[in-house]
Amino acid sequence: MKFSHDRIERNPWLLIGLVLLVISIGGLVEIVPLFFQRSTTEPVAGLQPYSPLRLMGRDVYIREGCYGCHSQMIRPFRAETERYGHYSVAGEFVYDRPFQWGSKRTGPDLARVGGRYSDEWHRTHLSNPRDLVPESNMPGYPWLATRRLDGAEVTARMKALQRLSVPYTAQDIAQASAAVAGKSEEDALVAYLQGLGTLIKTRN
Repeated sequence: MKFSHDRIERNPWLLIGLVLLVISIGGLVEIVPLFFQRSTTEPVAGLQPYSPLRLMGRDVYIREGCYGCHSQMIRPFRAETERYGHYSVAGEFVYDRPFQWGSKRTGPDLARVGGRYSDEWHRTHLSNPRDLVPESNMPGYPWLATRRLDGAEVTARMKALQRLSVPYTAQDIAQASAAVAGKSEEDALVAYLQGLGTLIKTRN
């Protein structure tokens, strides 16, 4: 046994191969069963695919790197639920591509931010956060108010998501361009934030 152990440690390629094998088996054991659990694959009651405006807002959220400072996953611990609300449930994220769970919290978790503040609060906060939170180190995003959304872009995104099993209908896609006509990126981002976590509000 000692010889075998020494041989593994002295041969980096053998060690790497065995480590990858163990990680692969462990990953399969942990991940594969989740694909067959209804609690992780079925949407929570009332969940709908993102509207065209919210979908574009989510893209703005990702593009501007908001996930770098804000997580969207509340852990099932008292300290978390007392501050943010009900812990996150897998069924809330069925239509997310990709997930925005994250783990870095320079700013607060946003999983239940929907409806907590008014649209005007969000607009002011996005333009200059220190107007509302003097100690905030979040940068401002004033340019979002002047950038207009592209209807062709949202149509293409919805078609791509449809191929990934998001249940957009042909009518949803046909009406997408009109739904974002004249809207700004700020409108879209506010709409996205206002919808986060609104289906589950109670605490266990």
